[in-house]
Amino acid sequence: MKFLTSQISFLLKNKPQRRNFKLLLRFLLILLVMILVFALAFHLIMLGEGRYFSWVTGLYWTFTVMTTLGFGDITFESDWGRVYTMIVLLSGMLFLLVLFPFTFINFFYSPWMKAQEQARVPKQIEEKVTGHVILTHFDPVSDALIKKLKRIQIPYVLLVQDFSDGLKLREMDINVMLGDLDDPDTYRNARIDAANLVATTSVDVVNTSVAFTIREVNEAIPIIATCNAEASKDILSLAGCNHVLSLGEMMGLFLSRRASGGDASALTIGQFEELSIAEATVGGSTLVGQTLRETKLREQVGVSVLGFWVRGKYQVAHPETEIAENSVLVLAGTATQIAAYNSLYCIQKQETEPLIIIGGGRVGRSTGKALENRNLNFRIIEKLPERVKDNDNYIYGDAANLDILLKAGISKTPSVIITTHEDDINAYLTIYCRKLRPDIQIITRSTLERNLDTMHRAGADFVMSYASMGANAIYNLLKNSDILMVAEGLDLIKIKAPDQLTGKSIATSCIRQETGCTIIAIKKKASLVVNPDPDTVIDSEDEIILIGTAAAENKFFQKFD
Repeated sequence: MKFLTSQISFLLKNKPQRRNFKLLLRFLLILLVMILVFALAFHLIMLGEGRYFSWVTGLYWTFTVMTTLGFGDITFESDWGRVYTMIVLLSGMLFLLVLFPFTFINFFYSPWMKAQEQARVPKQIEEKVTGHVILTHFDPVSDALIKKLKRIQIPYVLLVQDFSDGLKLREMDINVMLGDLDDPDTYRNARIDAANLVATTSVDVVNTSVAFTIREVNEAIPIIATCNAEASKDILSLAGCNHVLSLGEMMGLFLSRRASGGDASALTIGQFEELSIAEATVGGSTLVGQTLRETKLREQVGVSVLGFWVRGKYQVAHPETEIAENSVLVLAGTATQIAAYNSLYCIQKQETEPLIIIGGGRVGRSTGKALENRNLNFRIIEKLPERVKDNDNYIYGDAANLDILLKAGISKTPSVIITTHEDDINAYLTIYCRKLRPDIQIITRSTLERNLDTMHRAGADFVMSYASMGANAIYNLLKNSDILMVAEGLDLIKIKAPDQLTGKSIATSCIRQETGCTIIAIKKKASLVVNPDPDTVIDSEDEIILIGTAAAENKFFQKFD
């Protein structure tokens, strides 16, 4: 009913459509008068022939003749009556079979369909919408962010400048609003004063214009912008952006952190108040070959092993889990505890063979810079001459050429990092490198979130999604957010203790066994207890901090409402 009301409202607000609607009503009125006149004439002629019929019969005869159905059960006997019948028949053919469909389609059906489309791509959002996220560009990053916002039911709206684009996005079940990005009224119609933040992920010039326009309307709303060029950071900040995300540099850092070689140490990937989450490579350390129970990490340094990564999949840790050479542990603890872990288990490695980076674009260069900060040697393979710098780290050529890979050191390198922006090329190169070196570590970039599994099937040990990484970075900046995404598919959640857990200890609650989530901290009044003892009792006033995958989160909320 609400949808119908909005369409009728659209018809009545538009002046040309109001005129068309009046013409349609006028035509229907003329048609009604014609039917009544024909019914009256039917009675008069029948009376002249000495026959009497009811008014209902008169209307029945008029409709059957005008619609050319002509059942023949009621007919005139006189020539005048038959001539009149032909007049009614021809009038019906003209008005009902020709003029009426034309008038109906042009003056009602077409405007009605237009109203339906207009309702699907509105020019403003409803007044009841608050705490929403405003997006200004549809790309893989915003697409991944929309999926995350839907999962936890945070409202959003995507601004579109083209009506046809809006209809296509609506077919994808995405909430859209029509408006020009450089028009302040667009953001007023998007209820920017009631919004949570604005995220703009277009090119740097457009992002700058969006931020500048928004600041004319609202000085307080947080604005997050992605940045492609290093020189654009200051311009975006001056235009009004609160946070500028250089996703290329971030991706390079994440890819380099996964690379084997260098120190076997724990690197912090997320923080929630005093709680730190870290990932630790263990190759070459004394932890390799031991079970988690045998390591006694909790007793020695206070950190908890939450899980570990296997071919890009997060697995919950169990006491009897054995630590392999290529394991990447996920640790939880305070900054002091993470430092204590590194003082005991950080292994200084002296890698002599360079790591190979395929792709010398923004992500590839950032990966090389991050590896250099880890004191790791590397080679970048790039086939575009303008990207090749005049130093020993760059090799000009196509990575699909075996001679180029051999020149880069594919036969001895411990790790290959594939960083091109084309997912198909990345999958191809992953398969190629895996066939050449079955024992090598392959780290691959994926632009689209949906291609993560494809890259793993191709042979990648770790895959980082550009879209998911950008969406996570934006999502973690949401005001008052109680969910922190610390890694690909791994979330940190703070919630009030459910009633079903009140009075139970962590051990007896069986949360990890039944849901896959792990309690890594409990906030009791003003204090935060990191890595609480399994015998710790959960009180009704406590807030618990969990870590788990999206599937584990769903299981937890289903079990504990």
